Amino acid sequence: MATTTSLESIKAQALIDKENKYGAHNYHPLPVVIERGEGVYVWDVDGKKYFDFLSAYSAVNQGHCHPRIINALKTQAEKLTLTSRAFHNNLLGEAEEFMATLFGFDKVLMMNSGVEAVETAMKLTRKWAYKVKGIEKDKARILFATNNFHGRTISVVSASNDPAARLGFGPFLPGIDSIPYNDLEALEIALKRDANIAGFIVEPIQGEAGVVVPDDGYLAGVAGLCRKYNVLFTADEIQTGIARTGRLLATCGDCSCKAGKCDMSHEVKPDILILGKALSGGVFPVSAVLANDEIMLTIHPGEHGSTFGGNPLACAVAIEALKVVIDENLAANAEKMGTIFREGLEKIAQRNRLVTMVRGKGLLNAIVIDSEENSFLAWNICMEFRDNGLLAKPTHGNKIRLAPPLVINEDQIHEALAIIEKSLNAFM
Repeated sequence: MATTTSLESIKAQALIDKENKYGAHNYHPLPVVIERGEGVYVWDVDGKKYFDFLSAYSAVNQGHCHPRIINALKTQAEKLTLTSRAFHNNLLGEAEEFMATLFGFDKVLMMNSGVEAVETAMKLTRKWAYKVKGIEKDKARILFATNNFHGRTISVVSASNDPAARLGFGPFLPGIDSIPYNDLEALEIALKRDANIAGFIVEPIQGEAGVVVPDDGYLAGVAGLCRKYNVLFTADEIQTGIARTGRLLATCGDCSCKAGKCDMSHEVKPDILILGKALSGGVFPVSAVLANDEIMLTIHPGEHGSTFGGNPLACAVAIEALKVVIDENLAANAEKMGTIFREGLEKIAQRNRLVTMVRGKGLLNAIVIDSEENSFLAWNICMEFRDNGLLAKPTHGNKIRLAPPLVINEDQIHEALAIIEKSLNAFM
């Protein structure tokens, strides 16, 4: 296996040491210091080139530093960046209209980070429960799926069953329950048992859990049960949305999203849609919550907001980032390249006993390594990937997420597969 003790790593180590000295120790990054990115590639401070197979957790779907998105950022930054919501700005309505039309909802509420958008959806769900469904004051409950990941604020980790997310952060928010993921029977039992349940918030594919893809029909079943019991179905598409899974949205199934526009007329349309990450192409923090009037208009002035949410810079970037996805047919490319990639991974798995499972959809994929979750094997494999020119990161111990920018082409897919196989073979 390759070593990391060359003279070229001294500069990187000095920068890592500085982070460790002056920064909080709330992350455990792979030891590589990235300085530049373009398309599917990044370069470290020593000039070494890598395939990026994390895409900033699917924020860089359009590729690193897409020139159209960067140009939109530069142009708007020279005119106006922030007004707060104390005043109108000339781009907010335009961005809201563009997103509402594209995704098929009445209203858009723009925020900044993904977890802010999840918090927004939770507040909307509770407001709707009291003002529309008629649940008694302070009795509304929200359901989540086990092994979820929706962020790291106190209210959101209240819905988590991950010990690392919860240890030392209690007491947790009341009114939160969880049921097994991909289990329609468990969902119906919960909804039938408790009339105070206001909503079910779920990832269409569980990314942080290791790219867990539900059974066919699960999301349609969720939507149907939520309609049956008058409960809001919220799809957290922060990671799966914006073409990552081969459709504009992962909830879209076989609807027209492949063509680049979501008519949201299909049976899996959520009541609340949460977007983030690739909504800006990784250029600026932008998130959004979409819903129809019956839900969105339950919140009145002064009840929710953000100084930076919906700022003109974010609006300009988000519009252009979405246009790039549509104009470059990135959903179709993700579907095609994802199929080729998974076929390649399956062939590797047949030749290498370390890979016990390949799973994914579009270009959101993962391999499961034959080891315990607390083993360092997957981490060491990712270190070998790094040394051979590809960056990926383990999740939940023995799963390695593999999610390149959606602009990747077939030649690059095959080159990446060769790196993956070479790296895995080093541990045989």
